[in-house]
Amino acid sequence: MELEVAGVPIFAATGGKPFDATLPLVVFVHGAGMDHTVWALQTRYFAHHGKSVLALDLPGHGRSGGSPLPSIEAMADWLGAFIAATGAGRAALVGHSMGALASLEAAARHPDKISALALFGAALAMPVHPDLIAAAQADDAHAFELITAWGYGKPAHLGLSPTPGLWMLGGGRRLLARARPGALAVDLKACDAYRGAAAAAARVQSKTLVLVGTEDRMTPAKGGKALASAIAHARAAELPGAGHMMMVERPDATLAALKAFL
Repeated sequence: MELEVAGVPIFAATGGKPFDATLPLVVFVHGAGMDHTVWALQTRYFAHHGKSVLALDLPGHGRSGGSPLPSIEAMADWLGAFIAATGAGRAALVGHSMGALASLEAAARHPDKISALALFGAALAMPVHPDLIAAAQADDAHAFELITAWGYGKPAHLGLSPTPGLWMLGGGRRLLARARPGALAVDLKACDAYRGAAAAAARVQSKTLVLVGTEDRMTPAKGGKALASAIAHARAAELPGAGHMMMVERPDATLAALKAFL
């Protein structure tokens, strides 16, 4: 479906069911340079099991209009406006990586709009190497290769996909390559510059799940556990063998963790 937020057309996938603002809403927020497609399995399940689902494309990403938002704080306030625009009133936020930071900050800034919080592949600090930012600014394919090499756990490098013929790393590179020029660099800079995670975590009052992959080399599990310990009503859960792209690498296990939480 498409809706307008601050005058900009925004696309959000509904999991194959018409959006119903009277049902409990779950909003899925993608990571840097990505789009709604990373949540395909999880969104479809919840849409067919009593929830309204919106897997959004952030401004300047995927099928949404506008330009990429320059900071995590701006994304957090935008998420508050997005939830208001749906007419649902409140939503559970499920965020990955950059989307997790934005969801964390949104829960701190807009507690009246957030019913629950699930953070995947996140930590109190998410620095990005200057060389990676430079490659992303140049739209150099090396940036996509670096992110997929580090973003997927070792099993994915050996052909983990349960669907014959699908290549996880190749799919990840293609996803990043189809992003609009400059979007990935803006996103990476926002993650690198964000210093508010600890303060936001201290203010979050909603129940929270922090899901970590034991093979995550971008935001190692210990960082996710430290984030969980900083949130009053949070618990951490591990996905053995999963890397940073856990919802793609371990879609069933990720879904099981979300089902138990939500």
